[in-house]
Amino acid sequence: MSKIKKAFEKGKAFIPFITCGDPDLETTAAVVRAAAENGADLIELGIPFSDPTAEGPVIQGANIRALKGGVTTDKIFDLVRELRRDIDIPMVFMTYANVVFSYGSERFIAACSELGIDGLILPDLPFEEKEEFQPLCRRYGVDLISLIAPTSENRIAMIAKEAEGFIYIVSSLGVTGVRSEIKTDLPSIVSVVRENTDVPCAIGFGISTPEQARKMSQISDGAIVGSAIIKLIETYGKDSPKYVGDYVKSMKSAIGNGVIG
Repeated sequence: MSKIKKAFEKGKAFIPFITCGDPDLETTAAVVRAAAENGADLIELGIPFSDPTAEGPVIQGANIRALKGGVTTDKIFDLVRELRRDIDIPMVFMTYANVVFSYGSERFIAACSELGIDGLILPDLPFEEKEEFQPLCRRYGVDLISLIAPTSENRIAMIAKEAEGFIYIVSSLGVTGVRSEIKTDLPSIVSVVRENTDVPCAIGFGISTPEQARKMSQISDGAIVGSAIIKLIETYGKDSPKYVGDYVKSMKSAIGNGVIG
Protein backbone atom coordinates (compact mmCIF):
# COMPACT_ATOMS: atom_id res chain seq x y z
CA MET A 1 0.00 0.00 0.00
CA SER A 2 1.25 3.47 -0.81
CA LYS A 3 2.80 5.62 1.89
CA ILE A 4 1.52 8.87 0.39
CA LYS A 5 -1.25 9.32 2.97
CA LYS A 6 1.46 9.39 5.65
CA ALA A 7 2.66 12.70 4.22
CA PHE A 8 -0.63 14.27 5.30
CA GLU A 9 -1.09 12.57 8.68
CA LYS A 10 0.79 15.18 10.71
CA GLY A 11 -1.21 18.12 9.41
CA LYS A 12 -0.56 20.23 6.34
CA ALA A 13 2.07 18.85 3.94
CA PHE A 14 4.89 20.74 2.28
CA ILE A 15 5.89 19.18 -1.04
CA PRO A 16 9.02 20.39 -2.88
CA PHE A 17 9.67 19.59 -6.54
CA ILE A 18 13.25 18.90 -7.66
CA THR A 19 14.45 18.22 -11.22
CA CYS A 20 16.81 15.23 -11.14
CA GLY A 21 20.27 15.90 -12.60
CA ASP A 22 20.25 19.71 -12.37
CA PRO A 23 23.11 20.60 -12.14
CA ASP A 24 24.15 16.97 -11.51
CA LEU A 25 22.83 13.90 -9.70
CA GLU A 26 25.18 14.33 -6.71
CA THR A 27 23.68 17.78 -6.06
CA THR A 28 20.17 16.39 -6.53
CA ALA A 29 20.85 13.76 -3.85
CA ALA A 30 22.13 16.42 -1.44
CA VAL A 31 19.15 18.71 -2.17
CA VAL A 32 16.66 15.87 -1.56
CA ARG A 33 18.33 15.05 1.75
CA ALA A 34 18.35 18.73 2.79
CA ALA A 35 14.64 19.01 1.95
CA ALA A 36 13.80 15.85 3.92
CA GLU A 37 15.87 16.96 6.93
CA ASN A 38 14.14 20.37 7.00
CA GLY A 39 10.56 19.20 7.04
CA ALA A 40 9.48 18.15 3.54
CA ASP A 41 6.62 15.68 3.89
CA LEU A 42 6.71 14.29 0.35
CA ILE A 43 9.17 14.97 -2.47
CA GLU A 44 8.37 15.20 -6.18
CA LEU A 45 11.30 14.12 -8.34
CA GLY A 46 11.19 15.37 -11.92
CA ILE A 47 12.51 13.08 -14.64
CA PRO A 48 13.68 15.49 -17.37
CA PHE A 49 12.00 15.50 -20.76
CA SER A 50 12.98 17.42 -23.89
CA ASP A 51 9.51 18.96 -24.36
CA PRO A 52 8.01 19.59 -20.89
CA THR A 53 4.76 21.23 -21.99
CA ALA A 54 3.42 22.04 -18.49
CA GLU A 55 6.58 23.81 -17.42
CA GLY A 56 7.51 27.47 -17.51
CA PRO A 57 10.99 28.76 -18.38
CA VAL A 58 12.55 28.04 -14.97
CA ILE A 59 11.79 24.30 -14.91
CA GLN A 60 12.29 24.03 -18.69
CA GLY A 61 15.80 25.37 -18.12
CA ALA A 62 16.41 22.74 -15.44
CA ASN A 63 15.25 20.00 -17.84
CA ILE A 64 17.62 21.26 -20.54
CA ARG A 65 20.60 21.49 -18.15
CA ALA A 66 19.97 18.00 -16.77
CA LEU A 67 19.64 16.41 -20.22
CA LYS A 68 22.78 18.20 -21.45
CA GLY A 69 24.56 16.82 -18.41
CA GLY A 70 23.74 13.29 -19.54
CA VAL A 71 21.05 12.30 -17.07
CA THR A 72 19.00 9.23 -18.02
CA THR A 73 16.03 7.44 -16.49
CA ASP A 74 18.28 4.57 -15.39
CA LYS A 75 20.68 6.97 -13.66
CA ILE A 76 17.72 8.53 -11.85
CA PHE A 77 16.57 5.07 -10.76
CA ASP A 78 20.07 4.49 -9.32
CA LEU A 79 19.82 7.84 -7.52
CA VAL A 80 16.51 6.86 -5.90
CA ARG A 81 17.92 3.47 -4.91
CA GLU A 82 20.70 5.27 -3.07
CA LEU A 83 18.35 7.86 -1.49
CA ARG A 84 16.07 5.13 -0.18
CA ARG A 85 18.89 3.88 2.06
CA ASP A 86 18.25 6.75 4.47
CA ILE A 87 15.13 8.64 3.32
CA ASP A 88 11.79 7.12 4.19
CA ILE A 89 9.33 9.94 3.43
CA PRO A 90 7.13 9.37 0.38
CA MET A 91 8.60 10.21 -3.02
CA VAL A 92 6.85 10.45 -6.37
CA PHE A 93 8.07 10.87 -9.93
CA MET A 94 6.75 13.71 -12.08
CA THR A 95 7.43 13.23 -15.77
CA TYR A 96 5.70 12.92 -19.13
CA ALA A 97 3.85 9.99 -20.67
CA ASN A 98 6.42 9.73 -23.46
CA VAL A 99 9.21 9.10 -20.94
CA VAL A 100 7.27 6.14 -19.52
CA PHE A 101 6.26 4.82 -22.97
CA SER A 102 9.78 5.02 -24.37
CA TYR A 103 11.23 3.18 -21.36
CA GLY A 104 8.47 0.57 -21.51
CA SER A 105 5.42 1.26 -19.33
CA GLU A 106 5.47 -1.97 -17.33
CA ARG A 107 9.25 -1.93 -16.98
CA PHE A 108 9.11 1.68 -15.73
CA ILE A 109 6.27 1.18 -13.24
CA ALA A 110 7.72 -2.10 -11.95
CA ALA A 111 11.02 -0.26 -11.36
CA CYS A 112 9.16 2.48 -9.44
CA SER A 113 7.69 -0.18 -7.16
CA GLU A 114 11.03 -1.89 -6.62
CA LEU A 115 12.78 1.42 -5.83
CA GLY A 116 10.17 2.62 -3.34
CA ILE A 117 8.62 5.34 -5.52
CA ASP A 118 5.12 5.82 -4.14
CA GLY A 119 3.37 7.65 -6.97
CA LEU A 120 3.53 8.90 -10.53
CA ILE A 121 2.40 12.30 -11.85
CA LEU A 122 2.00 12.66 -15.63
CA PRO A 123 0.77 16.20 -16.35
CA ASP A 124 0.20 15.49 -20.06
CA LEU A 125 -1.98 12.43 -19.42
CA PRO A 126 -5.68 13.32 -19.86
CA PHE A 127 -7.98 11.81 -17.24
CA GLU A 128 -9.85 9.99 -20.00
CA GLU A 129 -6.66 8.20 -21.10
CA LYS A 130 -5.37 7.13 -17.70
CA GLU A 131 -6.37 3.51 -18.38
CA GLU A 132 -3.14 3.26 -20.38
CA PHE A 133 -1.26 3.34 -17.06
CA GLN A 134 -3.77 2.76 -14.25
CA PRO A 135 -3.89 -1.07 -14.33
CA LEU A 136 -0.08 -1.30 -14.27
CA CYS A 137 0.15 1.23 -11.44
CA ARG A 138 -2.38 -0.75 -9.41
CA ARG A 139 -0.60 -4.03 -10.11
CA TYR A 140 2.67 -2.65 -8.78
CA GLY A 141 1.27 -0.53 -5.94
CA VAL A 142 2.20 2.86 -7.40
CA ASP A 143 -0.42 5.62 -7.07
CA LEU A 144 -1.28 7.39 -10.34
CA ILE A 145 -1.75 10.96 -9.09
CA SER A 146 -4.64 12.91 -10.60
CA LEU A 147 -4.41 16.60 -11.49
CA ILE A 148 -7.35 18.99 -11.26
CA ALA A 149 -7.02 22.32 -13.09
CA PRO A 150 -9.22 25.45 -13.10
CA THR A 151 -10.53 24.24 -16.47
CA SER A 152 -11.63 20.84 -15.06
CA GLU A 153 -14.99 22.34 -13.99
CA ASN A 154 -17.70 19.67 -14.29
CA ARG A 155 -15.06 16.90 -14.31
CA ILE A 156 -13.75 17.70 -10.80
CA ALA A 157 -16.14 15.32 -9.02
CA MET A 158 -15.41 12.51 -11.47
CA ILE A 159 -11.62 12.93 -11.13
CA ALA A 160 -11.85 13.17 -7.33
CA LYS A 161 -13.93 9.99 -7.01
CA GLU A 162 -11.23 7.95 -8.76
CA ALA A 163 -8.20 9.66 -7.21
CA GLU A 164 -5.37 7.83 -5.44
CA GLY A 165 -2.55 8.97 -3.19
CA PHE A 166 -3.22 12.69 -3.31
CA ILE A 167 -4.82 15.12 -5.73
CA TYR A 168 -2.62 17.77 -7.35
CA ILE A 169 -4.72 20.92 -7.70
CA VAL A 170 -3.28 23.28 -10.31
CA SER A 171 -3.68 26.82 -8.94
CA SER A 172 -3.64 28.74 -12.21
CA LEU A 173 -4.02 28.42 -15.94
CA GLY A 174 -0.80 28.26 -17.93
CA VAL A 175 2.57 26.75 -17.08
CA THR A 176 4.53 26.42 -13.86
CA GLY A 177 6.30 29.49 -12.51
CA VAL A 178 6.34 31.99 -9.69
CA ARG A 179 3.23 34.20 -9.53
CA SER A 180 2.72 37.36 -7.49
CA GLU A 181 -0.89 36.42 -6.83
CA ILE A 182 -3.21 33.49 -7.46
CA LYS A 183 -6.72 34.51 -8.52
CA THR A 184 -8.39 31.14 -9.16
CA ASP A 185 -11.42 30.32 -6.99
CA LEU A 186 -9.60 27.46 -5.28
CA PRO A 187 -11.95 27.07 -2.26
CA SER A 188 -14.81 26.07 -4.57
CA ILE A 189 -12.60 23.49 -6.34
CA VAL A 190 -11.46 22.04 -3.01
CA SER A 191 -15.07 21.97 -1.79
CA VAL A 192 -16.11 19.75 -4.72
CA VAL A 193 -13.08 17.52 -4.11
CA ARG A 194 -13.99 17.14 -0.41
CA GLU A 195 -17.57 16.19 -1.30
CA ASN A 196 -16.36 13.32 -3.47
CA THR A 197 -13.28 11.83 -1.79
CA ASP A 198 -11.26 11.68 1.41
CA VAL A 199 -8.02 11.54 -0.61
CA PRO A 200 -5.92 14.58 0.42
CA CYS A 201 -5.35 17.44 -2.02
CA ALA A 202 -2.40 19.82 -2.34
CA ILE A 203 -2.11 22.99 -4.41
CA GLY A 204 0.78 23.72 -6.76
CA PHE A 205 1.82 26.10 -9.61
CA GLY A 206 2.82 29.64 -8.72
CA ILE A 207 3.55 29.26 -5.00
CA SER A 208 6.85 30.78 -3.90
CA THR A 209 6.47 32.75 -0.66
CA PRO A 210 5.68 31.58 2.89
CA GLU A 211 2.53 33.76 2.79
CA GLN A 212 1.28 32.02 -0.37
CA ALA A 213 2.10 28.59 1.09
CA ARG A 214 0.19 29.43 4.27
CA LYS A 215 -2.82 30.62 2.30
CA MET A 216 -2.87 27.57 0.02
CA SER A 217 -2.49 25.15 2.95
CA GLN A 218 -5.41 26.83 4.73
CA ILE A 219 -7.57 26.04 1.70
CA SER A 220 -6.22 22.51 1.05
CA ASP A 221 -4.10 19.79 2.69
CA GLY A 222 -0.73 21.09 1.52
CA ALA A 223 1.39 23.23 -0.78
CA ILE A 224 3.63 22.20 -3.69
CA VAL A 225 6.58 24.37 -4.74
CA GLY A 226 8.80 23.85 -7.79
CA SER A 227 10.04 26.92 -9.64
CA ALA A 228 11.21 28.81 -6.52
CA ILE A 229 13.33 25.80 -5.50
CA ILE A 230 14.69 25.30 -9.02
CA LYS A 231 15.70 29.00 -9.06
CA LEU A 232 17.74 28.47 -5.88
CA ILE A 233 19.47 25.47 -7.48
CA GLU A 234 20.11 27.45 -10.67
CA THR A 235 21.59 30.32 -8.64
CA TYR A 236 23.74 28.37 -6.18
CA GLY A 237 24.53 25.17 -8.11
CA LYS A 238 26.50 22.67 -6.04
CA ASP A 239 26.14 24.94 -2.98
CA SER A 240 22.34 24.95 -3.25
CA PRO A 241 21.45 22.18 -0.73
CA LYS A 242 21.93 24.54 2.23
CA TYR A 243 19.78 27.24 0.61
CA VAL A 244 17.05 24.74 -0.34
CA GLY A 245 17.09 23.34 3.19
CA ASP A 246 16.62 26.82 4.68
CA TYR A 247 13.83 27.58 2.20
CA VAL A 248 12.00 24.32 2.94
CA LYS A 249 12.27 25.00 6.67
CA SER A 250 10.73 28.47 6.25
CA MET A 251 7.90 27.18 4.05
CA LYS A 252 7.13 24.24 6.32
CA SER A 253 7.07 26.56 9.30
CA ALA A 254 4.72 28.94 7.47
CA ILE A 255 2.04 26.34 6.89
CA GLY A 256 1.67 26.00 10.63
CA ASN A 257 2.93 22.58 11.61
CA GLY A 258 4.98 23.72 14.56
CA VAL A 259 8.70 24.24 14.88
CA ILE A 260 11.05 22.39 12.56
CA GLY A 261 14.55 21.36 13.49
